[in-house]
Amino acid sequence: MLDRHFKNVYYIFMEIRVLKYFLAVAREGTITGAANSLHLTQPTLTRQLQDLEMELKQKLLIRGKHKITLTQEGMILRKRAEEIVELVEKTEAEFQSITEIISGDIYIGCGETDSMKYIAEVIKDIQADYPDIKFHIFSGNAEDVMEKLDKGLLDFGVLIQPIDLSKYDNITLPEKDVWGVIVRKDNVLARKKVIKLEDLIGVPILASRQMFPKYSKDSGFLDWFGDEFDNLNITATYNLIYNAAIMVKAGVGIAVTLDKLVDTSKDSELAFRPFSPRLESGLDIVWKKYQVFSPAAKLFMDKLKANFAVNSNLGNKR
Repeated sequence: MLDRHFKNVYYIFMEIRVLKYFLAVAREGTITGAANSLHLTQPTLTRQLQDLEMELKQKLLIRGKHKITLTQEGMILRKRAEEIVELVEKTEAEFQSITEIISGDIYIGCGETDSMKYIAEVIKDIQADYPDIKFHIFSGNAEDVMEKLDKGLLDFGVLIQPIDLSKYDNITLPEKDVWGVIVRKDNVLARKKVIKLEDLIGVPILASRQMFPKYSKDSGFLDWFGDEFDNLNITATYNLIYNAAIMVKAGVGIAVTLDKLVDTSKDSELAFRPFSPRLESGLDIVWKKYQVFSPAAKLFMDKLKANFAVNSNLGNKR
């Protein structure tokens, strides 16, 4: 029985190793480059890849004269393999961190928001007392962050409301973010103190994905825009504001975004103008219900509760 257990563990680690081989080939584009990076012989690597294709009963690689490309099935495996390897490495790090001295890695996903300053303060306080704890920040929209949360690749996510919290425990951060538009200072809209719905009709708009019904069901966005939403001249969409701000500077259009994410100081080419009536979004830091945390992640959660738990929904009492 014990021999069979160790055999199963051996096969698991063998499979992870082969996935790493496959990812190296996908990254390098050649067997030679991948073999060199892995410190393997080319025949050994080729045989491992052939065995992988036979096991999956799928052709994964197209072997050209100068470069290897992935088939459709290979691209699917690449995405899944990256997630599997990342999760395995994260799990190994968590086990290594279970010592008398709290250490390890904490993974946080977040949308763009000025309220990250609250999370930054907690991180600073923890690192002052626990310098062996390392934080890893992933930036993305709510969809990206929730996908990684659900797959166990993130410990926590900072999400802009409204959001479906049925799968998560959460703490609501103290401030709300204000929605409006980023415009060039030479744009006629920059002369206004606030932006009303009628000001947006016919204007080229760079729209945050947060605006759309798929991501903002039951949100204030749909109420604010009402029937005019479908009439907006949305020329582009974005999920992070940095590149959108560059497009605004280039004169592509104006960008709907949250305040305090783009430099609108005196020397900047850009200005922020809030919507009227005022449109705000709250922020939640969330984690999966019934999640078992590493000591480092539990310490972080406890610090969050101590600072912000007055505005929380904490079904998870671990």
